[in-house]
Order: sequence, then structure tokens, then C-alpha cells
Amino acid sequence: MNRLPDPSPSHGGSRPDKKSGLSAEEETQEEIDRLPSEAIGEDELNRPQPADEPISGIDSQDLFKLMRNTINRLEKDETARGDIKILSRTLRELRYAFQVFRPYRRRRKVTVFGSARTAPDHPGYQAAVDLGRRMAAHGWMIITGAGGGIMEAGLKGAGRDASMGLNIMLPFEQGANQYIDNDPKLVTMKYFFTRKLMFVKECSGVVCLPGGFGTLDEACETLTLIQTGKQTMIPLVLLDHPEGSYWSDVGKFFEKQLLGNGMISPEDRALYKVTNSVDEAVNELLTFYNVYHSMRYVRDELVLRLRTSLSDEHMEHLQTEFADILVSGKFELRGPLPEESGEKELAAYPRLVFRFNRRALGRLRMLIDDINGRPETSTLPTSSR
Repeated sequence: MNRLPDPSPSHGGSRPDKKSGLSAEEETQEEIDRLPSEAIGEDELNRPQPADEPISGIDSQDLFKLMRNTINRLEKDETARGDIKILSRTLRELRYAFQVFRPYRRRRKVTVFGSARTAPDHPGYQAAVDLGRRMAAHGWMIITGAGGGIMEAGLKGAGRDASMGLNIMLPFEQGANQYIDNDPKLVTMKYFFTRKLMFVKECSGVVCLPGGFGTLDEACETLTLIQTGKQTMIPLVLLDHPEGSYWSDVGKFFEKQLLGNGMISPEDRALYKVTNSVDEAVNELLTFYNVYHSMRYVRDELVLRLRTSLSDEHMEHLQTEFADILVSGKFELRGPLPEESGEKELAAYPRLVFRFNRRALGRLRMLIDDINGRPETSTLPTSSR
């Protein structure tokens, strides 16, 4: 059973490298400069958590003080040892995971979920291999649960250099696969909730292949986070092999039970895509960032950072087509807001700024699709089968 590593301070961020004389930070920038533009995302260190929190220019000393006060209160409360163990392990796991992921914070990553029991000769396994290979060729990294089946397949396709793993300690079934075992980009965790946080926090997209209860949980939790705005908007693809019906059957359940009984809105179906095609899955991930780059809340305004500007005609179209998601005012094209000064690498990007109602997340996804030049903005997604 893999145990949680206890990294030494020598793994830190600015230690000079003996060979190059460059700091780790500078070497990371060199790696970024070699990546295709489609693989370069926002600086994750500057992304608010959760995503609906406004940008803050305050340093973190107030939070460290609050954490220390909380620890003091736990001691005064005579908190049970079992509860303290949960808190202690959670803090240690996340601290280490943050450190492992930090050097790759600007490289786009796709999280791939799916069954640990899918055999290598299964067409779903082959689809995951193909997906990993294709996304790595575009410069993206692939994150999986580091186990067997679909998790193994995604990393096999990506290759070790483009692979990251978030393993889970289980008494059965879950050892790290050969494509990530003993890799410094592998983190082994005790708790599912810390693992799931890292899966979604660190990625620019999620692809779910068929799986058991865990996969359904991961797909639905990702949907919930996007639908409630707690996760920044990302593409979510429910991918099956060409002859499979797993996700199309789930999609029919969503339509009949959730939509049919008024538990979700019609626009919520824009938050995910059901497909049997790896080509469509790759296209969904890449085209999401054609024009749209990232988003931030600044006070009561939502700021979409764009790779290119929008024409006057397109802006007029948005004012009409998406007026329903505005609290007041209209859509405005601006430069970077003063609160965004911490992300200098995005200073040249135009901003679409508006007062979003924070409820219509399905419509927000449709707005992003429209910005990206996809004419199906008003057409809800369906399965490719």
C-alpha cells in the first residue's frame, strides 16, 4: 500500500537548480514558453476558491492567523482524537498535493474518471488511451485516480511526462498503475473528499468514461459544482466507446426524471456533453477555450477574459440573446480591471464584464459557447448516437 509522502523542504519552489542555475520558477516559465498556446491556462494560484469568491489583493497572513486560532479552539474544546486525526490528515494531504501540482499550475489539465475494472481489451479502455494520447499531443496534462482500468488507460495514452495521479488508499483494488507509480507527480490520499477536491480544483476540463458508483459520484459532483457556480466553468464530457450506451442511458434518465420532474432546468443540459466519439470529446475540450480563457468575479461583476475581442455586431447579439442573465446594465468590453493586476500575463486580453445573476449557470455556459463562435448556442446538447 502506498503511503502519503512527507516531502522535505528541498522540494520547494525557488531552490536553484545545480545544472542550469535557474530557479524552479524560471524553469517552469521555460516549460510554459515551449507549450502550444491551447495548453496554457490561467495561473491557478490566482484562481479564487471557490470560484464564486471575488478577487482579493490581501495577503494570506489573516488566514494563517485564523487557522492558528481554530487549532487553539480545538484544543480548548477538548475535541475527540478521532476528529483531530481527520483534520490533521486533511491538512497534510492537501498541503502536499498543492506542492506537487504547483509547478504545473498554468498548464491545462483534463481530469479523466472511469472504472478501475475496465480490461485493457475493452473498447472503453482503448477510448481512454486515445483520449490521453490526443490531449497530451495538444500539450495538456491528464489527471486520473492512478489505479487500473480507465485510470491506467488515460495515463498510458498521455505518457509519463504528461501524467498526474491522485491515488486513494483502499484495502483492495487500488495500487498505482505502472504509468505513474513512483512518479513525483503521484499523490496518494486517504480521503475521497480531499482527492475529489484536487481532481476538480486543478483541471480545465473533465471527461467521464463508464464506471461504477464512484464514477457516477464524480460526474454528478462535477455537475453540481458547475451548476452552483462553486467550480469555474469548464467543459464536462460524458464519453463512451462507439458502441456503448452507458452515458446515453444516463442522459435519458436525466431527461425523464430530473428535467421531466422539474428538478433541473432545460439550460442545465448545456453543462455537459454526451458523446461516443473521442474526436468530439477532444473538440469539446479544445474549442471551449477558442476565445474564452478564464473568469473572475470582481466585486459584483463577472469578468470573462477573452483571447480575442468581439465585434460590434457580436456584442449587439449578446445584448439581445443573453439579457436574461443580467441583474442590471449590459455587457461591456473593457481592459483588465485593477483588481486583476496580479495576473500580468493576461493584461493584453480583452474582458467581457457584466453583472451576472449567479443563478443561470447553464445560460452562462451557452454564452461562452456563443463567444467561442459556436452557432448552436440556443440548441441544447444531445447524444451523438
